[in-house]
Amino acid sequence: MSRKRTVVLISGRGSNMTALIAAASDPSYPAEIVGVISDRANAAGLGIAQSRGIATKVVQRADHPSKDAYDAAVDAALAGFGADIVALAGYMRILGRGLVEKWQGRMVNIHPALLPAFKGLDTHARAIRAGVRIHGCSVHFVTPEMDDGPIIAQAAVPVMVGDNEDTLAARVLKVEHRLYPLALGLVAEGKASMEKGHTVLAHFADDADNASSVVMAPDPLREETDLEQLARITP
Repeated sequence: MSRKRTVVLISGRGSNMTALIAAASDPSYPAEIVGVISDRANAAGLGIAQSRGIATKVVQRADHPSKDAYDAAVDAALAGFGADIVALAGYMRILGRGLVEKWQGRMVNIHPALLPAFKGLDTHARAIRAGVRIHGCSVHFVTPEMDDGPIIAQAAVPVMVGDNEDTLAARVLKVEHRLYPLALGLVAEGKASMEKGHTVLAHFADDADNASSVVMAPDPLREETDLEQLARITP
């Protein structure tokens, strides 16, 4: 099996990056993490990647005279790593249209909400304010419009009575760490692809159970879900 060379882009602690690195430590996983790029020199995730023997590179906006020059430097770094796939993991900078279109179908992102709901920032606080009972995370192909690319996979968690932004964020983060490796694996295997602006999930037609689990969630959080409480708060 030829593993897809994957480069992860981060801005901070890199917890989803760490989950991808852990998944890729299995030789049977269809992607290998060959490099990590950060737009911040002090990103904690850089040290984590280096401790696991993964090459890193810092590409800061302040070091480049224009947005186009910055995007070109990111693209050059990706080429230097020989990237097949780009995985954004807490990467807080919006990449330009030219770069995104060049990598379209090979660039993925994880977003802490059930898209298309709650695009952008502060998703957990906004979900609580909106009174939703179900929240979660999405992995999607990256397109020029922010958080607007076709969805590859999603995982849902309940919003419990008494939740605040921090407790809800922690619950979502646990499923993020399971969902992202699953979704990246689908892309790397060619089982999820972007065609004409939509995600096509292949090779599941003869396996309905597997197909539904991939599309819906990687694994229900049964150990964390109080179903009686959820029933009380969900009409």
